Amino acid sequence: MQQQNKQDKFDHLRKEFNSFFYEGFDYEFLTDKLQIQFHFRVDNFVEFHPRVEIPHQSFLHHKHLTKDALDSLIFHIGMVEVISYWKAICPSKLVISDFYLNKEQVSFWKKIYFHGLGEFFYLNGIQTTQEDFMNIECVSRREVKAFSVEVDHGSIIPVGGGKDSVVSLELLKKRDGDNLALIMNPRGASSATANIAGFESKTIIINRFLDSKLLELNDKGYLNGHTPFSALLGFITILSAALAQKKHIALSNESSANEATVVGTDVNHQYSKSFEFETDFRNYVEHFISTDIKYFSLLRPISELQIASLFAKSPQYFYDFKSCNAGSKQNIWCGKCSKCLFTFIILSPFIPPEELKKIYGSNLLEDVELEVFFDELTGKADVKPFECVGTVEEVNVALCLSVALYENQTIPYLLKLFIESDLYNQCQSIDKLDLLKQIEKEHYLEPEFLNILLNKMKNFKTEKY
Repeated sequence: MQQQNKQDKFDHLRKEFNSFFYEGFDYEFLTDKLQIQFHFRVDNFVEFHPRVEIPHQSFLHHKHLTKDALDSLIFHIGMVEVISYWKAICPSKLVISDFYLNKEQVSFWKKIYFHGLGEFFYLNGIQTTQEDFMNIECVSRREVKAFSVEVDHGSIIPVGGGKDSVVSLELLKKRDGDNLALIMNPRGASSATANIAGFESKTIIINRFLDSKLLELNDKGYLNGHTPFSALLGFITILSAALAQKKHIALSNESSANEATVVGTDVNHQYSKSFEFETDFRNYVEHFISTDIKYFSLLRPISELQIASLFAKSPQYFYDFKSCNAGSKQNIWCGKCSKCLFTFIILSPFIPPEELKKIYGSNLLEDVELEVFFDELTGKADVKPFECVGTVEEVNVALCLSVALYENQTIPYLLKLFIESDLYNQCQSIDKLDLLKQIEKEHYLEPEFLNILLNKMKNFKTEKY
């Protein structure tokens, strides 16, 4: 993606529009679903009313939750939804009607908004600061307070349909306890992978509906860009855990998500998947929502390369998993984007080229048109793709390891470029076996979950490396 200079537009909009109002929300438990609607307004210019619906399931209940608890849970989902609509116009003031946020809470939300919009600011060429980009004011004096909820030791596993959530499903599907999957806006890959893992009748479905007026503003040239989707998922899973009375929420974010997308900056496409966000989020939930629900990433101690090695042990998912955003609506690998190329590369050491070619429809390392993305992924360019991809080092190690699989075969175009570059020589000095065994210490896994992961990693055979 190319940077644009929309600073003048940003400044003009902030002069024309003063305030974004989070006016409240409605929710109702109908016979077939929980229906939630949020109410946002920008001055007297436009109103937005996005919705979230959770279809009824036998394992979802609300009678054990007080109205105050439900109000708080839903209010926080709205606080993340705000940012998708705020970014179109970027008023300097956010006015909240239903709850009062103290200084610590305001600081938490400003940090999520600012860093979650880091890519948005960068690609639009907007210069601002965490202090100045937004002020938050509260009309109500109703405080956000933590509450208790009775939970069992089951887990909720959010499923996106990619290799990461597949690995989490495989790790936890036989765990003691009544574990559930969770899918937001189901598509072919997410539903299929959850079903293959045995969660067909044990999946929480979240249907999220954008207000069409936001899309109309986008068409008219108002500001647009990436928002912290995983932060929204985080607060929705907290509500889901409270309804399902589950103690654990096991995400599938890895250590690789901590690397900046733009070298030398804090701009990270995956900010809301980072360990920094996870730390802030857990602290906020513990202090202001509930100490009974534990949010963590099961895969945080390992890397994308290690995840790929584990995924390759589960061939039953090979033709159903998808990680391509461009092809998500058609449930296909588009074969032309950086995400497709990254997943192809990271799996290359562990799945034979012929098998990968069947999965993706072609050998992506042979595609000359993908060279620009290849340069971004391998670190030849200063900016990584604005996608959920692994570190530059992991990509280069995966390419090094995949060379051996082309013995007595024609080396594909992009791999040949890599072999002829200094990157290949530099990669030779990296202890590849160590990378595949390394366990990061920064994580929030309780001993039970850490042992599940470690036992799986011990069984990984690395002799050929």
